[in-house]
Amino acid sequence: MFDNLAEKLQTAFAKLRGNQKLTEADIDEAMRIVRTALLEADVNFRVVKSFVNRVKEQALGADVLDGLQPGQQVIKFVHDELVRTLSGIGPDESIEGAVAVPLNIQSRAMTVMMLCGLQGAGKTTLAGKLAKRLIGQGKQVMLAACDIQRPAAIQQLQVVGGQVGATVYTQPGMGPVDVAKHAVAFATEKRLDVVILDTAGRLHVDGSLMDELKAIHAATSPHETLLVVDAMTGQDAVNVATQFTDAIDITGFVLTKVDGDTRGGAAISLRAVAGKPIKLAGIGEKMDALEPFHPDRIAQRILGMGDVLSLIEKAEAAVDEKRAVEMEKKLRQGKFDFEDFLEQMQQMRKLGPLEQLLKMIPGVGSQLKDVDFGAGEKEMAKFEAIVRSMTPKERKNPEIINGSRRKRIAGGSGVPVSDVNMALNRFEQMRNLMKGLSSGKMPGLSGMPALPGMPGQRRPAKKGKGGGPSGRIRPPFVR
Repeated sequence: MFDNLAEKLQTAFAKLRGNQKLTEADIDEAMRIVRTALLEADVNFRVVKSFVNRVKEQALGADVLDGLQPGQQVIKFVHDELVRTLSGIGPDESIEGAVAVPLNIQSRAMTVMMLCGLQGAGKTTLAGKLAKRLIGQGKQVMLAACDIQRPAAIQQLQVVGGQVGATVYTQPGMGPVDVAKHAVAFATEKRLDVVILDTAGRLHVDGSLMDELKAIHAATSPHETLLVVDAMTGQDAVNVATQFTDAIDITGFVLTKVDGDTRGGAAISLRAVAGKPIKLAGIGEKMDALEPFHPDRIAQRILGMGDVLSLIEKAEAAVDEKRAVEMEKKLRQGKFDFEDFLEQMQQMRKLGPLEQLLKMIPGVGSQLKDVDFGAGEKEMAKFEAIVRSMTPKERKNPEIINGSRRKRIAGGSGVPVSDVNMALNRFEQMRNLMKGLSSGKMPGLSGMPALPGMPGQRRPAKKGKGGGPSGRIRPPFVR
């Protein structure tokens, strides 16, 4: 989402790096680039003006901290101001208080959550993602189909509910307000923990939409009223948010389609303009692609500093610790087989696309511009097809795979025999490498091919003045 903005900001900081002393002219030039980058990212112009003025004021009047170069000090000011803008904390408050705002889930009573927003923002899909997240926390969740305007809206909610294991409440022929009231009463009777109201949207904000939402809100008194905002709409998302917050008691925002090719301005502007926190962000189409909105982590991503904490949380959620210990033992003993490898690939897929994962590692994101991840994903899919074409016995004992077996595996996976040979060779090299590392003997690595799915191919890079690839900038300093 923030790739273009991050690239432009790092260009501004690159001009400051190495300066032993910053002049007002240096700061003015850097702030000019920052201002342009934010405006091009569709950040509200009032937010941009206030942001740049505060950073410039701090940069001109600050003493350089020990261990920092002047340029790094400016990066710190930009980072802190981004955190403040995304979290809504005041200029005199410490950014340590800029944490993700949790959902208001009642501990001893049923929680009513109301989703609202324009048509196409992704409310119904979000209802399923939210239900899955809460079910994973041990909650009993029910989805209520209050959208009777859009064709097939009820059927879509039923499909989504079935995917995540949530109860779906419908009352065909009943008005949306009555559906909401009956749903809350039913959930109370059944002693459920959470009921999520999926309301109707419109192509634009109008009086009838607001009247309907106000009536549902008054009838159900929700603990959370979340406005679902499509991050792809840019500056218009802020206008929509302002109109909704003026009409209804919105408690927070959920940004959807954050993983898309969007400029990121909505995320930076929403908190400052509408005055409500962004609580969640949809980062993909799958039902588990929903994460809390951490202002400090988002600021680090924008500045190319990575996001190690989110990466760790993803790994902890996807990896079985007991199985990980067993796998490590197998690797050390050289007993790792194709069944184990297939299991590891499936766990990697749970973490998300490889490109997203690598961008969370500090210093790596800025180096990935010319990496062709599409080739890596295709390579991984091909390797998985080869493994799945093996018999259980072949996966456990790769050494029995002779010429006729290789031909059969190639036919089953739709690849030439040479690809099967390469996959077997790579796997054997990896196993020998792991065994050698565990014994303290490092085998020769010359000519060793990259493992399947790893980014081993780059697009042709442009040459800079020094003959190396241009645009390669070291990650900025984080104190």
